[in-house]
Amino acid sequence: MEISEVPQDQPDYPGRNNARRLVYATDKEGKYTGVTSVGWQPEHIVLKQAWEEVAEALEHTREQIRQGKLSPLAWFMQKNLMDVALLARYAGKWQWQVRRHLKPSVFKKLSPRMLERYARVFNITAAELQSFDGESI
Repeated sequence: MEISEVPQDQPDYPGRNNARRLVYATDKEGKYTGVTSVGWQPEHIVLKQAWEEVAEALEHTREQIRQGKLSPLAWFMQKNLMDVALLARYAGKWQWQVRRHLKPSVFKKLSPRMLERYARVFNITAAELQSFDGESI
């Protein structure tokens, strides 16, 4: 693909207007060179659909927290696109411990030190983590 053919289709959804990425194209001499691109329409459609799915999953998790089926840890984990294995690694815990902490009854008994550890991973305060009830944010 030549430099003049690099797609520059503007996204049609909010929040992605400034995103640019480096792609490689050939210049007039046939040599590869880096060119910035805001993307192309098929890419924007797929990204929009992916973020809509994330939003739906977050809303489902929020509802489970309201019903008392999951702890707030689940929402922040999902919001940060983490799974149990990744959160366990960042928090320095075993996966089985993180799964246990996803239970509201166990989460309520977590020590301030453990809440702080999770909060640091999510870049929030321990109070925000502990007080999340599915209604806020």
